[in-house]
Amino acid sequence: MKRFLAVVALLFLVLGTADAQKVAVKTNSLYWLTTTPNAGFEFALGDRWTFEIAGGYNPWTLNKEDNIKAKHFLVTPEFRYWFCESFQGHFIGINANYTQFNAGGIHVPEVFYKVESLGYFLDMLQYSRSQGWAVGAGLTYGYAFPIARRWNMEFNLGLGWWYTQYDRFESRTCGLFQERIEKHAFGLTDLGISFIYMIK
Repeated sequence: MKRFLAVVALLFLVLGTADAQKVAVKTNSLYWLTTTPNAGFEFALGDRWTFEIAGGYNPWTLNKEDNIKAKHFLVTPEFRYWFCESFQGHFIGINANYTQFNAGGIHVPEVFYKVESLGYFLDMLQYSRSQGWAVGAGLTYGYAFPIARRWNMEFNLGLGWWYTQYDRFESRTCGLFQERIEKHAFGLTDLGISFIYMIK
């Protein structure tokens, strides 16, 4: 709860200095592919600086019989520097992440196993249920461009560090406890193809 309140306090601090002429609302289409509703808001802090707060919430049990689920919420604040002007062209950013999750029975594409520190977690996610939390921080690179009046499209990729604590259970409903895990990992902290609507 303290972490959530800290994020909210940071949001209000940034909003107090935001440029009222440039505000955008966005959603990440790649995140929707995981059945997770998501949205974000981005505020201009100057000609080349913006602040984004984004998040997603997935409450679904995808298959009750096999207890397949990817339940979680995620909050991601990010400061961005734009090389030309805010909301257009290339940018770099620094992001943070906080998530709580209860997931299991999820098949993960093998490409993600190439990251050694994440391989064990992703493998176990297919055959067990994991419940816990994680924090992360990373660097982002992205590019945004207009596609219509008031509409932009954005591509971004973030890499960085994660720390997680979670309990692992048998994948079935009310499955037995197996182990408690604490882990540091390097990997994706952000990935998106987003559609953006410029409010102002």
